[in-house]
Amino acid sequence: MGLPIHFRPIEPARPGNGLDERVARAQFNLFSGLFFDAIRTGAMRRLIGKPVPIPEAKGTLDYFGLNYYTAQVARFDLTNPGELFGRRSFPPGAEVDEARWYASYPPGFFWSLKWARNYGLPIYVTENGIGDEADRLRPRYLITHLRELWKAVNYNWGVRGYFHWSLVDNFEWERAWTHRFGLYALNTETQARTPRPSAKLYAEICKAGALSSDMVARYAPELLEKMFPG
Repeated sequence: MGLPIHFRPIEPARPGNGLDERVARAQFNLFSGLFFDAIRTGAMRRLIGKPVPIPEAKGTLDYFGLNYYTAQVARFDLTNPGELFGRRSFPPGAEVDEARWYASYPPGFFWSLKWARNYGLPIYVTENGIGDEADRLRPRYLITHLRELWKAVNYNWGVRGYFHWSLVDNFEWERAWTHRFGLYALNTETQARTPRPSAKLYAEICKAGALSSDMVARYAPELLEKMFPG
């Protein structure tokens, strides 16, 4: 059995600031850490009070399923008790998607994989992607995140598989059809599927089993010098 976790790194907005670090840690635990840790240890930790024992859950996982889309930073805010006195935002410089729901932050993906390896289980990336109907951001997102995955594999972190989210535009919860994640665009009236440029990019990467400078030059030339200097 595996348990896909929607993993969202939350770091302090001001590293070294004790209040920011405390709210970042509390929000990360609430959003990503506590539930998986309970399955692993058989005890549900709480932000306040003693852990709740659930021994029947311990040791039931065969792999770690990682869903990663974005990361955030948290700043202490006494006026925001509903979010544990922290206010979240995207990391400085992160490129935000058209719905302003997620931001492209590749270092957060690497950090997530590093965190997952600590549990000693095979890792499968069960979801990773960005909402982008115009396919303006997705090629860069795909290339830069796969590069972080490649780094994790080179560290021998036990990554066994990667699944992009998603193949075709999906009905996305309360956002309905307004947040388009698909490598293929979906016409909801005719059900026609049309490949976006990122679909062709991903197909080339899968066929080659590699990410080449030629692919980067054709699909995201602005990344070429940084990824393949010289």
